[in-house]
Amino acid sequence: MIKSKRIARAVFLCVVSSLFLYTTATKAQTNGGAAPQPPMTEKKPKTINIHGVTLVDDYFWLRERTNPAVMAHLQAENDYADAMMKPTSALQEKLYNEMLSHIKQTDDTVPYKWGDYFYYQRTVTGLQYPIFCRKKGSTTAPEEVVIDVNELAKGEKFMSVGQFVPSDDGNLLAYTTDNTGYRQYTLHVKDLRNGQLFPEKIERVNTVSWATDNKTLFYVTEDAVTKRSDKFFRHVLGSDKSDLMFEEKDELFDIVSFFEVLDHRADPAAFLSEVRACPGPAASNESVREFSPMRQENKRAIRRRVGDLQIARREGAKKSLQLT
Repeated sequence: MIKSKRIARAVFLCVVSSLFLYTTATKAQTNGGAAPQPPMTEKKPKTINIHGVTLVDDYFWLRERTNPAVMAHLQAENDYADAMMKPTSALQEKLYNEMLSHIKQTDDTVPYKWGDYFYYQRTVTGLQYPIFCRKKGSTTAPEEVVIDVNELAKGEKFMSVGQFVPSDDGNLLAYTTDNTGYRQYTLHVKDLRNGQLFPEKIERVNTVSWATDNKTLFYVTEDAVTKRSDKFFRHVLGSDKSDLMFEEKDELFDIVSFFEVLDHRADPAAFLSEVRACPGPAASNESVREFSPMRQENKRAIRRRVGDLQIARREGAKKSLQLT
């Protein structure tokens, strides 16, 4: 359903763009060619050298998000678009409502089981964001709202939840939020027993996972400039620091997944006997060692047997790191 909303919005924007072009042409004809003129963007040449090639970008300055001149120019463009589209405002509303009428706004996702709970999302007509819920033991049990993204969005221009990872015992939730739309996520931890947030607030987190001691977190962060996932940390709740366990300094590599244990919830005995990746409270004593090279044919076997920190090369080659 959420995907359907996005598709409807994309279709609507395409229709509005067509209306904009039509309105521009119509105004030009009815006003003797004197259609409103769009604001002109100032040219500020910037020379960039990339791989021995010199490029000149006249509009590089528009990347400066905090520059008042950039914001003023964007506002001028918005004002121009509003003025040009004003004659079609009633038609826009009609088209939008028609497309929205074909979407089931109040809907649930398929529940999935994690520990003792069934987790799912639901959407409600008139609300912009999903509500994360769970039920204990069965899908017919009373509902518990875990996160209402509509509440998180109050006072914000935008809100998105990225990672959503309950602890094995179901008492804690690690989740990430983005309130800018730049896919720059901040990690939070919530105590699901009382609804309180822990003081942890870690920036630029891409992925997160719990150790089996239900108090240790592993997470990956991105570089502030390149947005490449390059650092892997361990953090114990209540601590004022995080331990850097691994840093991928090679720019050809990203840390795309880590600590992915597929079997331990179904067979804890096998997990504890075969895997010394995160043996309960001893998680804080772990180190990282590398499988190198990692052949494609044994990838599945390794991932099913260990909690691994997997590094994926953009060209497709892979190597894997194991927590031991």
